[in-house]
Amino acid sequence: MSPSNPTSPAGALSLEQQICYAMHTTVRAFDAVYRELLGEHGLSYPQYIALMTVGEHGPLTVSSLGGHLRLDSGTLSPLLKRMEAAGLVERVRDPEDERRVLVSATAAGHDRLAALGDVPHQIAVRSGLSRREMLDLHRTLRRVTERLDAGA
Repeated sequence: MSPSNPTSPAGALSLEQQICYAMHTTVRAFDAVYRELLGEHGLSYPQYIALMTVGEHGPLTVSSLGGHLRLDSGTLSPLLKRMEAAGLVERVRDPEDERRVLVSATAAGHDRLAALGDVPHQIAVRSGLSRREMLDLHRTLRRVTERLDAGA
């Protein structure tokens, strides 16, 4: 069996044959586009998804927000601190449990989200995928994530 044969042991270890590498390079390409589109609004991608999440589901506890975003508190706390300093979110102690901190979008945060309304469309256009292809890809990625999580 030759190394170019994907069923051979050497082919199976080829970088180009790895689904994780294909995902990695795709994520890097998405990151570059998001960096360009969000930079105009003074946001990083993690800030963008955090703002979207609290705008949609907020107020949320920091731990609940971390669960939604799959970020630990060591990553999330500095991110939220910067967002709070920018006036996009506010963090307050939960009146029902002082140990918990609630995060919500401010009026300025909601305004920023409204200004970002075209970002998903721009991402779709830049991807070159049809709406059907985007929906199929989204469904497939969700299914893969669920199965990987179930096996962990």
